[in-house]
Amino acid sequence: MPCVLLKHGEVFLRGRNRERFEERLRNNLRSALRGIGGSTWIQDARSVTVLGGQVPVEELVERAGKVIGFNSVHPAVRVPSTVDDITSAAVEALAALKAERPGITFAVRARRRDKSFPLTSSRFSAEVGSHIQRALGLPVNLTAPDVELSIEIDRHGSYLSWARHPGQGGLPVGSSGRALALLSGGYDSPVAAYRAMRRGLACDFVHFTGAPYTNASSVYKAYALARELNRYQPAGRLHIIALGRAQKQLAIAGAGKLQVVAQRRLMLRAAGALARDTRAAALVMGDSLGQVASQTLTNMATVDQAAELPVLRPLVGWDKQEIIDEAHRIGTAEISVLPDEDCCNLLAPERVSTRAHVPEVERVERRLEMDELIEELVRSAQCMRPGEEETQDGPAATVSLPAQQEAGRCTAS
Repeated sequence: MPCVLLKHGEVFLRGRNRERFEERLRNNLRSALRGIGGSTWIQDARSVTVLGGQVPVEELVERAGKVIGFNSVHPAVRVPSTVDDITSAAVEALAALKAERPGITFAVRARRRDKSFPLTSSRFSAEVGSHIQRALGLPVNLTAPDVELSIEIDRHGSYLSWARHPGQGGLPVGSSGRALALLSGGYDSPVAAYRAMRRGLACDFVHFTGAPYTNASSVYKAYALARELNRYQPAGRLHIIALGRAQKQLAIAGAGKLQVVAQRRLMLRAAGALARDTRAAALVMGDSLGQVASQTLTNMATVDQAAELPVLRPLVGWDKQEIIDEAHRIGTAEISVLPDEDCCNLLAPERVSTRAHVPEVERVERRLEMDELIEELVRSAQCMRPGEEETQDGPAATVSLPAQQEAGRCTAS
């Protein structure tokens, strides 16, 4: 029976809370399978989740590979836990690979989870390897094999896999609470949101536009970025706030070289007010220390002083190339390079203060009706749900099997 083995990551280290983390991980997997177009089943084992169903394995691998919390994804076959069945399946698998790649070397790595199995892990690895050699004439290479055949032996079924795809790792999304990520159109903020997700935060997003003084291009980008990020989590909402008039009020109030810092404080105030409605306990920003003038240590501290919630900066120690490389890996880079009208460039002064202190920024803010301004920004916010159009078929027909239940007996719910 074709299936997929999903190896758990940090969940393995959660101690007495492990069960709660594993349940969150399985729920996120179910969410990732919505709209897949066929029934699926999920089975729990020790530090492993097994996924299968009436869906091509390649599709299962792609969906499961986006779920944060799994360290690796292994396409596999399930066979009865007998010496003969496992050995026959191993020879058949290597014969198919030999037909595609003559002359490959191989190694067998068996792991005996069921201690009642008659052979030890190392002895069974040698037995299977010898049988493959005699049947197919393939050479063994225990150091750097072309194919590594992995055998997981459990009481109610054994799993053979010979391919390994890296997973996302990290903690299951939602296990650490909720956050609201400030999402611009550049490389940094989407990567910061993703890194926050990997630490277990479920993220909603807020995007500030320069409307009515800029066009809608940045909104299209923010929507596309949020949709891409939602592939890694149960879909988060995207809030759009038009900041243009508020930015103009800051400029009229004489912000001058403090304009960028003042409008970032304004963003955090609005995001904090919005977070109360989304049950977010923190804000996430894409700042990298010293990357631009507004991201000096002094300016970050001045911006943070305006926030009611903790401000998380997952990329604070990253350089630009590291951020770009990560953006390519998670699929947001191709969107971030698209042209748009960024609200941060609207009314920006020629020179930005690198040492904006709280008292001088507050002097500018006192010239505005700040509470009313924030209230109006939040009240006029638009809410979108990127990615939901891809799962309109409803939840996938997925059932969870107890470890002792045979996978072949499950039926779609």
